[in-house]
Amino acid sequence: MRGETEAEAEETRDKRSRAASVSKELQYANTVMRFDYVWLRDHCRSASCYNSKTHQCSLDTVSVDLRIKPKTIPLDDTTVFFTWPDGPVTRYDLEWLVKNSYEGQKQKIIQPRILWNAEIYQQAQVSPVDFQSFLETNEGLKTFLQNFLLYGIAFVENVLPTQEHTETLAKRISLIRETIYGRMWYFTSDFSKGDTVYTKLPLDGHTDTTYFQEPCGTQVFQCLKHEGTDGRTVLVDGFYAAEQVLQKSPEELELLSKVPLKHEYIENVGECHNHMIGVGPVLNIYPWNKELYLIRSNNYDQAVINTVPYDVIHRWFTAHALTVELRRPENELWVKLKPGRTLFIDNWRVLHGRESFTGYRQLCGFYLTRDDVLNTARLLGLQA
Repeated sequence: MRGETEAEAEETRDKRSRAASVSKELQYANTVMRFDYVWLRDHCRSASCYNSKTHQCSLDTVSVDLRIKPKTIPLDDTTVFFTWPDGPVTRYDLEWLVKNSYEGQKQKIIQPRILWNAEIYQQAQVSPVDFQSFLETNEGLKTFLQNFLLYGIAFVENVLPTQEHTETLAKRISLIRETIYGRMWYFTSDFSKGDTVYTKLPLDGHTDTTYFQEPCGTQVFQCLKHEGTDGRTVLVDGFYAAEQVLQKSPEELELLSKVPLKHEYIENVGECHNHMIGVGPVLNIYPWNKELYLIRSNNYDQAVINTVPYDVIHRWFTAHALTVELRRPENELWVKLKPGRTLFIDNWRVLHGRESFTGYRQLCGFYLTRDDVLNTARLLGLQA
């Protein structure tokens, strides 16, 4: 292996010297952190820079001198102080810096999850939450949201199979997200919309609204009536399947997180005319901690693949073997939706589908705004 030349060694020393002149290295709780002085000045929590009542910044970031350096940096066991040339003194608890440093965030999970296949979920024996407990107690609501955050699915039982009672569930945790399908929707096999869901045909596992630039975050299903047979719902933890691919072929998972695809919905049925296009990779991953937070998987709505270079396309099709993992029988959880049992699905994580059915089957449902669901969870003390 070629050794470093004197010129290269000098360049390395210069880079380290320049970095040291604009940044500060600190160590606390076994974490080594490096902070740019501009970042430290910009995040000052003094009264002149930060409004603690509104939790908003008062300092204009653009006003910070990009060459700024503190005059002094006194440090004790738990606290560091930066005295700035323009006057303010910034006090940082080292524990706060660890929590908010890049190095600290790399080790932190945004949302704890339990990944599952059918056997894992069934063995967990996750209990549904009773309708009255969900509505009337914070304990019931918190239990429901904890289940939902951990597993990506959750059930509420003893719900009267009506539009009004189903809508009441939504108001407890979120706003209903109105879409081209309306605020709430009812569907049966009458092909009233130009979508396979409005038939009796089976549906492979998929996530909804991949053709939205921001897919809907939460989906809710309530079976109002079924006078027939079959029609079970299949649920698949997309994150579990992705983890299996990661263990076998990490380079394939990386490709699926970087190559953007188009999904498309074209409808011309009766008075319904829509043309929706959403663009994004199959997997969305936070770059700093490699945490997966969204999967787009819908073979029905995948548009022409014209966003992938010819020298990458074959690798992409190979990587798309994720679909094979999603369809493994051991990963499929089958449930029967019955009147009175309402299902909530994290549409950014869990795929859903159904088997074909006979007779008359009517479902209602709606989408919830993801931000509001997570907001409710945080207000109840959950990590989300």
